[in-house]
Amino acid sequence: MLMREFPPPPRAEEVSELIKKRLEEANGSSGPRETVTVEWNGQPLHVEVIDLPLLGLYYNPATHRIRAQRSHDPKQDKQLEANPWSQEGQDYLGFLLQAEPADPRRRDQAFDKLKADLGKYGQNDPGLISRQGILVNGNTRAAALRELGVQSMRVGVLPESFTWADINAVELSLQLRKDHRRGYSYINRLLAMEEQAGLGRTPEAIAKEFRIQVKTYDQERWILQAIRDQITRSQVGSSALRLVDFEEHQEKLKELQRDYTKLSAVDTDEAEVLKETRMVAIILDFPKTDVRHIKEGFQEEYLADVLPAGLITGIETERSVAVPGLGLSVPDTSPRLSAARELNRRVFQARACIASADSGSGDKSEAQALEDKVRTSFDKALDRAGRDARLRKRKQLAPERLMDACMAIDLCVTELVKAKASHSLDAAAFDEAVIKLRDSLRQLAHQAARGTDSPGAGVAWLLAAAEAEGA
Repeated sequence: MLMREFPPPPRAEEVSELIKKRLEEANGSSGPRETVTVEWNGQPLHVEVIDLPLLGLYYNPATHRIRAQRSHDPKQDKQLEANPWSQEGQDYLGFLLQAEPADPRRRDQAFDKLKADLGKYGQNDPGLISRQGILVNGNTRAAALRELGVQSMRVGVLPESFTWADINAVELSLQLRKDHRRGYSYINRLLAMEEQAGLGRTPEAIAKEFRIQVKTYDQERWILQAIRDQITRSQVGSSALRLVDFEEHQEKLKELQRDYTKLSAVDTDEAEVLKETRMVAIILDFPKTDVRHIKEGFQEEYLADVLPAGLITGIETERSVAVPGLGLSVPDTSPRLSAARELNRRVFQARACIASADSGSGDKSEAQALEDKVRTSFDKALDRAGRDARLRKRKQLAPERLMDACMAIDLCVTELVKAKASHSLDAAAFDEAVIKLRDSLRQLAHQAARGTDSPGAGVAWLLAAAEAEGA
């Protein structure tokens, strides 16, 4: 996503003149002058702080704080894109600034806490503006102050030479400080990384800016691309899913990327099936503990049997692609991958139709019926997969416990040698522990012998040792 250059606001000259006068007054005053320090190009930059009427300040349409949330209402977002300085565009930005990031329909409790703090203690930290009156930092505070009926706001003023690239860089550096009060939401962080990559910055530089490892940066870029692919696939008519619809699925998406990467090194098709199937479970809001059960083979072993007949049609046979000039055909995608993609497409389009205000009631009912069927099928499949996973865990638990005991005994051998060498062994305590070991091995042999007609070499030795010790 490339950074957009916005035209000056309609009252830019008037606001710039007022800012110029206030700065001259501040510089000419004999009293103490307030400044705020920001980071720009890796260096501290000290800028003057003045008091300005809130009426003359504009919300920043390029702020990373609510970039994903702008897709909440496509019509208002389109108006905002066309005229970011209009009253309608600014009102929409103000609405998003006080809304919950994961669900803009709800008011954010963090915004109300900020508003209450400002109402009780006033503005502690100054905001930051451009010479045209555009809020670079402090957009949310400005929204809260306006709701409180406050008439003015303390703001630091950036140099007149600052471009939109400089403004965005300063905003990023402020928001990525560890002490910021209200950081970017997850999707907005992904968008900010994408924007920095679009400016030609290296992964190493971006990772350092965001205080993460390069492998984490690569993971975040993969996730954002996967989200964009799903949004494209959900497009049906004027309806489509939005970036904000993935806001609360951060951990599930990260686990998906890790599992996909491991599996794709072995079987690319199976990795794609995993991604398609998990994405369906994620958008249907299944909890993380359930989504984890979708692993290699989940589609064939659990899901295929419970999906309604006829839900996915026309993909039973393997597709092929002709190789130009050779007269040959090679397999395209496997039937199971085609099935997974088709199911994914239908579910995502149904979810987009349900959420769209432009969809008719008949279309919504049909989409809801399909989603309900798929949800029920996933419920059954995930339940079976979960029960099998718990069974496998129980089967492995006894051997794992015994291996832990073996490791403990190996460590005991080392400690015994050290204790004897230093003449510090408590012989009585050690003898008591060995007797406890003997009793434990007897119990283990007794349970291992039950229902075992042809024991393996290990169990046979255990039974023989217990029998000999008893004799």
